[in-house]
Amino acid sequence: MELKIYQVDAFAEEVFRGNPAAVCPLQSWLDDQTLQDIAMENNLSETAFFTGGNGVYHLRWFTPVAEVDLCGHATLASAWVLFNELGETASPIQFETRSGLLRVSRQEDLLVLDFPLQPPEPCSPPSGLIESLGVDPLEVAAADDYLVLVKDEKTVRELQPDFNLLKKVPLRGLIVTAAGEKADFVSRWFGPQVGVDEDPVTGSAHTTLAPFWSRKLGKEMFEAEQVSRRGGRLTCKIEGDRVFITGAAVKYMDGTIYL
Repeated sequence: MELKIYQVDAFAEEVFRGNPAAVCPLQSWLDDQTLQDIAMENNLSETAFFTGGNGVYHLRWFTPVAEVDLCGHATLASAWVLFNELGETASPIQFETRSGLLRVSRQEDLLVLDFPLQPPEPCSPPSGLIESLGVDPLEVAAADDYLVLVKDEKTVRELQPDFNLLKKVPLRGLIVTAAGEKADFVSRWFGPQVGVDEDPVTGSAHTTLAPFWSRKLGKEMFEAEQVSRRGGRLTCKIEGDRVFITGAAVKYMDGTIYL
């Protein structure tokens, strides 16, 4: 069996930036173990698989060790492949996923994700969380991921988490954020429990970051920057219970998987 595969740098305008995702279009679903094995072999933060056509698709995402409920950058990458490589003309594209119906529209050279908001609520940090970061938080909140607010962008950029300790904390992922010097806010995302010590640019985290910063800044549109080593920029706009996340993408390579 031969499968087409693409690698796309999402939330980036040039290669080697943003967040790389593998995208595998399928005629029909393979068994779950094969999907997981492909994701493990790719060894990227996410591999996306989809089936369908005519603007309506079923989309799934896998890290190297697990299937996940929501992934922004691999959704952006999948839409980029459909629009730019596979001739899809419908806009928005509709993706049926484990997080419900997601849409991606084309806006000239940019793509716009339509995702559900996941507002965080204040909470006490689980044991080991703050110790793994080695910084004093201003606030801690949680939705699907924990969110830690720190004093400034410099603190976010210079974080060096103790991943051995963080792996023992019961969480899916950890967002660390602060007000930005040039952007409205900056962030980093860590998820060693799902096989991704640090994700370069995390679209799904902005479903939590956008409502968090909306309450703080009193507005509903933001310029955001994820300050990982690769880095990436996003625009977020809240409308009702949805957030529209805009970014660019660029193809790094394509090829064939032989099974």
